[in-house]
Amino acid sequence: MTRKRGLTEEAATASIDQACRMLRLPSIRQQSVDLAEGAARDQMSYRAFLAELLMTECDDRARRRSERRIKAASFPRDKSLRAFDFDANPSIDPATVNTLATCEWVKKGEPLCLIGDSGTGKSHLLIALGTEAAMHGFRVRYVLATKLVNELVEAADEKMLSKTIARYGRVDLLCIDELGYMELDRRGAELLFQVLTEREEKNSVAIASNESFSGWTKTFTDPRLCAAIVDRLTFNGAIIQTGTESYRLAHTKALAEQTAAG
Repeated sequence: MTRKRGLTEEAATASIDQACRMLRLPSIRQQSVDLAEGAARDQMSYRAFLAELLMTECDDRARRRSERRIKAASFPRDKSLRAFDFDANPSIDPATVNTLATCEWVKKGEPLCLIGDSGTGKSHLLIALGTEAAMHGFRVRYVLATKLVNELVEAADEKMLSKTIARYGRVDLLCIDELGYMELDRRGAELLFQVLTEREEKNSVAIASNESFSGWTKTFTDPRLCAAIVDRLTFNGAIIQTGTESYRLAHTKALAEQTAAG
């Protein structure tokens, strides 16, 4: 690019577009005209206008990074804390959830357990808090318990176990959903234990389970291994009991009653 002075408005716009492409500043390229017009109306100084341009690019880059982290987490669907109906489940304390949304527990590498029956909001909270962590700049991964165990078994058979465990060990927050829905054989339970041990007191694990801790012996049939896993998932961590009354079932019944009344 040849630097020129005394450009016309049209030439200046073209030069900005070309420079932004070269410097990879897509947000400034797309919004520079509108921002310049706004700066002229508001009689902003050159320095204030420059700050506005740069902050626009920074904000958009931060947003795109958050979107990439959320996508990399592999959440099965979008869930947010804003969309969670606390009134429908009084067992869950909004203040506790809002405290968790600050992600200090992720920063400290502490665990989180969401325990309750099906339809009580466990997965919603798990995904929503995982999304909050991604938006706060943490690397997050969501996985079903059975899928994780199957992946570990396949990795062990293919002599790739260490690499797979290390990959799951690197993320800042590992969200394991539906733990307790299926019984795990000893090998699967031991492999899962290795992942938890790799992350112990370093990186956070959040789990959602439909079984109370006393019922985990149905999933982990070895009592000593079960106790060790419970210990790793609860030490210095938060435990949220989501209750036994299904929100989904109550919602379905309410709709059915409305339809019948109509």
